[in-house]
Amino acid sequence: MTIDDSALDGLRSTLAADDYRLTVTETGTGVEARITAGPDACPDCLVPKPIMRSVLTSALGVPEKDIVLVYPADRTGD
Repeated sequence: MTIDDSALDGLRSTLAADDYRLTVTETGTGVEARITAGPDACPDCLVPKPIMRSVLTSALGVPEKDIVLVYPADRTGD
């Protein structure tokens, strides 16, 4: 699997407007999507994880079950 960064450009732009950054890396069984917050991040602007997984599934063509999503408040992925 190869991550298509151009498929993530719109999502990255949307997140950046609220001072968040998205990195996506391949794992042995899928992808890890990590969202980090900058100093001016809007604390209430991230959608719930199931919605974000759905958006990532559409952008990447990866099943939701194969996406480990890490939000800024997380200590580890889920």
